[in-house]
Amino acid sequence: MASPAHRRPTKEAEPSRPTREAKVARGMASTGGFALPVSTAPMEARSAAELPSYGAWQYEPKWDGFRCLAFKSGEEVDLRAKSGKPLGRFFPEVIAVLRQLGAAQFVVDGELVIEVNGRLSFDALQMRLHPAASRVQKLSQETPAYLILFDMLVDTNGAILTDKPLNARRAALEAFAAENAIADKLELSPFTLDRHEAERWLTSWEAGATDGVVAKKRDGPYECGERAMVKVKRLKTADCVVGGFRYESNSALVGSLLLGLYDTDGTLNHVGFTATISEKERPALTRRLKALREPPGFTGKAPGGPSRWSTERSGEWEPVRPELVVEVRFDHVSNRRFRHGTKLMRWRPDKDPRQCTYEQIAPL
Repeated sequence: MASPAHRRPTKEAEPSRPTREAKVARGMASTGGFALPVSTAPMEARSAAELPSYGAWQYEPKWDGFRCLAFKSGEEVDLRAKSGKPLGRFFPEVIAVLRQLGAAQFVVDGELVIEVNGRLSFDALQMRLHPAASRVQKLSQETPAYLILFDMLVDTNGAILTDKPLNARRAALEAFAAENAIADKLELSPFTLDRHEAERWLTSWEAGATDGVVAKKRDGPYECGERAMVKVKRLKTADCVVGGFRYESNSALVGSLLLGLYDTDGTLNHVGFTATISEKERPALTRRLKALREPPGFTGKAPGGPSRWSTERSGEWEPVRPELVVEVRFDHVSNRRFRHGTKLMRWRPDKDPRQCTYEQIAPL
């Protein structure tokens, strides 16, 4: 696993503070033999435009994988997604690694990742969510996943650490990793206490390796289910051709622009959407788009029906002549498409649509 230079925290005396009862369960679920219930909600992060600079913070990479709490008690091992759903059946190789560790009990927080051709692949993770056990087993051998650790909720002695400050939890996690870490199977996430170094991570790491940077309060407890951390995502921009649009739900005004990029053979493929259109500009933009309506819009891959993000009244979309170019901000690309909705930054009347190619979003 590629990682930046980092330094371990100096082991300090644990600060005196009143014991704080952490919120460790979404309901009255059984612990299933573990020190904490498998319904324990992981600590979450709120989004921010920049890293915090006030107070004492620890900065860590935000990995591009599946967030996961890993539980162990004797031979019993469980993996839980941020949603609380079980992940163990999709990652049998990770279950096997945790089961064979010398540590008999623990609860750790981390990220499941898969490396393909030297790069982390979110697409490979999504392929694991398959109903056929034989398919999952085959993929676990061809593209094995591993767990990157960044916090500890229960140590190997069974002590619950959620009310302890981060520096104490990190010390326990490092002691655990020193005894149990296995290269490319179970690894310790790096960190830094230097904000300037963390800012460099946002721009200098290989694209696709991380999703950004997470900041945690060094004296803060593990607040289960609370947005007690701060995350700053790695964001990029691309110039895209408007190949079509969808109407707003129950409205005659445009709701979203459908974005395209040209392939090397000259075909225009649908790669995503942007819906961040101001109410003020919708009427004029609708008139402008209606004047450009003309099939096919996209000459390669075209939009499908409505998806989870869609607020439009149907899956129908209107093709337009590929004359308009917009600059959008995006976070991730999966299967040559924007994984999430994009933010409209500005119109690019100076840009030739044919210059809007996949090279802009190709891995570095």
